[in-house]
Amino acid sequence: MSTALIIVDIQNDYFPNGKMELSNPEKAASNAAKVLDWFRQNHKDNIFHVQHIASDPAIGFFLPDSEGVKIHEAVIPLENESIIKKHFPNSFLKTDLQSKLNEKEITKVVVVGMMTHMCIDATVRAAVDLGYETTLIEDACATRELSYQNKVVSAEQVHYAFVGALNGMYCDVKSTEDFTSQ
Repeated sequence: MSTALIIVDIQNDYFPNGKMELSNPEKAASNAAKVLDWFRQNHKDNIFHVQHIASDPAIGFFLPDSEGVKIHEAVIPLENESIIKKHFPNSFLKTDLQSKLNEKEITKVVVVGMMTHMCIDATVRAAVDLGYETTLIEDACATRELSYQNKVVSAEQVHYAFVGALNGMYCDVKSTEDFTSQ
């Protein structure tokens, strides 16, 4: 069974001074870098960086040719690592990610990245729907505070609500330390 790493949207706009700053993106990126290093030592040909590029400028971030759309320095791809460009939260939707995983006979995926409540949730659910055994490294993900009708949900609550919903039914949730020490 082959395992691949999918690094979703760890891009500059999610960091301080970016156009969609998240809560604690540096910690998540640092943990994602540890998972990336583990894969480079153990499964170096099975690393996929996903980069969101806004197809509508009204979104306001991840705009083409901007500094914010670039993959963050913590997880810069090496030449032999695939970069999947996407325009939707689901990393599989209208991309070649699934065909590239199939070419390498991947059966298991490990997901890290940003934002927990949007692209991570959509990508994990899609991976499972497509038949991949999926692991989410929760402390290598980040999100932000959300609000609806004067109700504010902290970034921490958003993160753990989505991770809790995915755990068990959709994926195996692990910490960076638990995953990299196996």
